[in-house]
Amino acid sequence: MLRGFATVSYYAADLAAASAWYSEVLGIEPYFERPGYLEFRVGDYQHELGIIDAKYRPNTPEQPGGEVIHWHVDDLQGAYERLLELGATSYQPPIEHGPGFTTAAVVDPFGNVLGVMYNQHYLDVLARG
Repeated sequence: MLRGFATVSYYAADLAAASAWYSEVLGIEPYFERPGYLEFRVGDYQHELGIIDAKYRPNTPEQPGGEVIHWHVDDLQGAYERLLELGATSYQPPIEHGPGFTTAAVVDPFGNVLGVMYNQHYLDVLARG
């Protein structure tokens, strides 16, 4: 039934600032934009990362929470440190869950949790593809 995520959506009250911040983080510009929404194609499978104007958020949480999407990165510590350097705050420091599986998460400047992970399974699937 669940075949993989299609779009990850984050909210930001300042869409222009979020566009600039994520463009810096990802090293690319959004490929799609319309009033209140922009989207990036990210990674090996060109997954969609959407940024939605916060005025469309269904409810406003007091603090970050909910699901955490972990994006595979080849250098977990380097990615985590770069996100902090760019203004994110630590949500979860790097934690090794077993050989080949390490996660960390930050809160972006717009209040969204952004997870990063070194995931050997991801690399194994990519190598078979």
